Amino acid sequence: MMTNLFSVFDPSSSIFNLSLNWMSTFLGLLLIPSAYWLMPSRWHIFWNSILMTLHKEFKTLLGPSGHSGSTFIFVSLFSLILFNNFMGLFPYIFTSTSHLTLTLTLALPLWLCFMLYGWINHTQHMFTHLVPQGTPAVLMPFMVCIETISNIIRPGTLAVRLAANMIAGHLLLTLLGNTGPSLSFMIVSILLIGQIALLVLESAVAIIQSYVFAVLSTLYSSEVN
Repeated sequence: MMTNLFSVFDPSSSIFNLSLNWMSTFLGLLLIPSAYWLMPSRWHIFWNSILMTLHKEFKTLLGPSGHSGSTFIFVSLFSLILFNNFMGLFPYIFTSTSHLTLTLTLALPLWLCFMLYGWINHTQHMFTHLVPQGTPAVLMPFMVCIETISNIIRPGTLAVRLAANMIAGHLLLTLLGNTGPSLSFMIVSILLIGQIALLVLESAVAIIQSYVFAVLSTLYSSEVN
């Protein structure tokens, strides 16, 4: 029985009240054995073509100064977020990406690694990023403050953007679903069409948000080289 609207985001399970719902994050591991089949399925051919397209795009974003193989980090990140976003659209499966615990765990270490690498290996380059080219001398102190703050809040914006988008869609689907039993047949039919349309929209949001997270992480990485 749902106690409140936000109980769909509760990771606690009925087994000794443990947070076992987080285990849904690892459901993607079940897809790994099929990748080693002698004859790849149509699904794997399709998925590999998507990953190769992303690999080429991320390689372009990183530029010639990017390290070899670094695109695979962002391709893997995209795959993980996309899978968890889609899993959350299925009934009775916990949406782990709707929690800041997971999104910050992905965003914060990445940003921290980029910052440490940049400031240790390319200190002068990092200082030049604080003052954009063509900034008047009077505005330079303010620009340093603004650029520093915008740099610090990057992992927070990455994490909150993903979590907020997942929460918003799921809340709307839950809210509309709960009102169904008390409505007439005609209104329920309209509600059902609305729910299907909203589910299609949520599927698009799941793809877009995972892509945005991966692309922004790639851009942050390219800035420190």
